[in-house]
Amino acid sequence: MGDSFLRHSPLAHLGLAARATEVSEFEATKFEADDAEAGVAMGERPYRGLVNLRGPAGDKAFDSAVEKALGVALPIEPNTTAGPGKNKDSLRVFWLGPDEWWVVTPGDGPAMADRLRTALAGQKAAVTDVSESRTCIHIRGARARDLLSKGCPLDLHPRMLSAGRCAQSLCAKAMVALHQTEDDSGDGAKEGGPAYDVYVLNSFAEYLWLWLEDAAREYGLRITAE
Repeated sequence: MGDSFLRHSPLAHLGLAARATEVSEFEATKFEADDAEAGVAMGERPYRGLVNLRGPAGDKAFDSAVEKALGVALPIEPNTTAGPGKNKDSLRVFWLGPDEWWVVTPGDGPAMADRLRTALAGQKAAVTDVSESRTCIHIRGARARDLLSKGCPLDLHPRMLSAGRCAQSLCAKAMVALHQTEDDSGDGAKEGGPAYDVYVLNSFAEYLWLWLEDAAREYGLRITAE
């Protein structure tokens, strides 16, 4: 990872922080300005640590070493996540495959990778810091599921995807990892609907953001500072 002062979000040039305090022209016409509640709220959660972990799930030495390093057991059920907390700044582990996981941290990805490499020294495992490859777009609101359904072929109904679950798919033809962070009635559902973190490669981030922003306009869109 480069020096922190050189890090640059792939969406920085869109001025999202400044726009977070504004009400779009569409919202002003659809809602009363003072008590508008947009159907979708969207913002970027950049600079998350992402570590790809490969290893033999079910091997006692591997499982024990990872749990000791992370403070949480690896999720082994397909498309689930695990972590010691539920807020956006908590460490989270995503199941990606029978022998593959993502460790998502709010802090230093390289430091987390080094911790895992030390814990797994001498074992058949692979640890790769991929923090600089992706950014995270956070989407929530009463129409958040409808918005994602426009571009994602997954069945997003709560019976298939609920808080704490994750999946790899496409959204508007961009490869993404989707993590549902809150259910419709969850504490984080500030706009009265579910919440999702969408991880996308930096090279596709601007394209996907602009596609989502355009697709959300019919519901009323609020930009948030995440």
